[in-house]
Amino acid sequence: MSESEQEAQSTGEQAAKRTGQLRECQRCGRKQGLVGKYDIWLCRQCFREVSRSMGFKKYS
Repeated sequence: MSESEQEAQSTGEQAAKRTGQLRECQRCGRKQGLVGKYDIWLCRQCFREVSRSMGFKKYS
């Protein structure tokens, strides 16, 4: 295994590329807690802030 393969494997970058997990929030850039349904790609915090203006309603 080459040095670059070992480095990519240790960071998980290769697995992320393979599964398409290199997404980030379109608003703030966070990589965790993404809402990807309907190709929104916002983190959950940003989604809470803008969801009403997008037409989503809170149930309960």
